[in-house]
Amino acid sequence: MNLFKMNPIYFITITLARALAKAFFNVKVINHEKLIQKGACIYVANHQSFLDPPMIGQLFEDDIHFFARKTLMDHPFMNFALPYCNVIPIDQERPDPGSILKVLRLVRSGKGIIIFPEGSRSTDGQIHDAMPGIGLILSRLTGVPVQPIRIEGAYDCLPPHRNKIELHPITLSVGDPIEFTPEELKSKGRDAQLAIGRKIMDAIKALPLNP
Repeated sequence: MNLFKMNPIYFITITLARALAKAFFNVKVINHEKLIQKGACIYVANHQSFLDPPMIGQLFEDDIHFFARKTLMDHPFMNFALPYCNVIPIDQERPDPGSILKVLRLVRSGKGIIIFPEGSRSTDGQIHDAMPGIGLILSRLTGVPVQPIRIEGAYDCLPPHRNKIELHPITLSVGDPIEFTPEELKSKGRDAQLAIGRKIMDAIKALPLNP
C-alpha cells in the first residue's frame, strides 16, 4: 500500500475497514489472486449493503475510487467526508456529464473505479438488473478491463431496512474480466446499454461463493 499517495481520511477509513473485515465479518475472498491491483480497471459488483464499498475497497493495495448515488451527499457529514474517500456522486437514472467525464479521466489516467450497476442496495439480498448508465460508461472506455466482484453476506449484516449492524460472515468472489465485443460497446440506445448491464449482472451471478 502506498501510504504517501493516500489522503489521511481515506487511509483511516480503509485501515478501519480491514480491521472490521478481519475481526467482525470473517471476510472470505475467493480467487483473490485474480484481482487486478494495478492500472486502469472498472470493477463491477452487486450491491447489498452500505458495507459493500469498504469491504470491497479493503481488498486493494492502493487507493480505489467509487461511484455512489448522489443523494448520499444530502447529509452534511457525507457531503464532507465522501469526496475524501474517493467517492464520485452520480444519478444512476440520469448520469450527468460532469460525473461521467470525471470517471473517464480517472480511468484513462490509469485508475480503478468500483461501480455498483444496480444503482441502489438490494431490498431482498438478491442480484437485480443493472441501470443503463454502466453501458454508457463502458462504451466510452473500450479496451479497459471490466472485472466482476460478487459480495454475499453483507445484506445479512446490514440490509437497507435496518440501522443496526449484525455480525455475519461476508464472502467476496472475484472473477475474470468480462469480454465485450466491439459491436456490443458501439451499439447505441437504451436497449443496447441494458444488454450490457444484463451481461455484467449475469457474470456477477455466475461467480462462485465456495472455493
